[in-house]
Amino acid sequence: MIDKRIHTAAEAVKDIFDGATIMIGGFGEAGSPIELIHALIDKGPGNLTVVNNNTGSGHVGLAALIENGLVGKMICSFPRTANSTVFPDLYRAGKIELELVPQGTLAERIRAGGAGIPAFYTATSVGTPLAEGKEVRNFQGRDYVMEHALKADFALIKCRQADRYGNLTYNKTARNFAPIMAMAAKTTIVQSGVVLEAGQIDPEVVVTPGIFVNRIITEPDPAQESLLVAAGRRYP
Repeated sequence: MIDKRIHTAAEAVKDIFDGATIMIGGFGEAGSPIELIHALIDKGPGNLTVVNNNTGSGHVGLAALIENGLVGKMICSFPRTANSTVFPDLYRAGKIELELVPQGTLAERIRAGGAGIPAFYTATSVGTPLAEGKEVRNFQGRDYVMEHALKADFALIKCRQADRYGNLTYNKTARNFAPIMAMAAKTTIVQSGVVLEAGQIDPEVVVTPGIFVNRIITEPDPAQESLLVAAGRRYP
């Protein structure tokens, strides 16, 4: 009988290794798997490559993962936002690497990785520094830049509800990159507000099928990044 439930966040991330590439869901606060990220900080693997839309806020969640020196490279679209100070300071000091990717290109690179497409062409970034060193081809009179797909060793994502098979639904836009990250990672680890028995989720509303999910933990009262930042909290 398939049952992908794991008792604790610590157990769920225990095999994440030094040098791993990790996709972390979230569009700012929305959909950010705070508990899984904090468990990863406790575990302590170093030199991680992290794929995310941004670089976190304050001193919790993704920002804390970076601040604790566990991330060697960020692949993201928005490295600096209103409450992000950790990454910009480290980047200016030359202590962390950045690969800047336009948001639509980032989403498509992840989707391509999950779909088995090694690369694709896009007009985004043509004629900008982001196209430097990349192949450019002309199609029907327009230049396009070749972008490589993104894959990961692990994905950490958050959902609204799951069943024990790993079928997932999300809370509106909190789904953001999570479904495609689940497809592009070798091992997908999920924190869910509730975990149901098989058959309790209508198949017609499943967004991520269980075939793309490996482990699930239950977090009925997940931390809210904005509240932690407003309270001046740090992790650990």
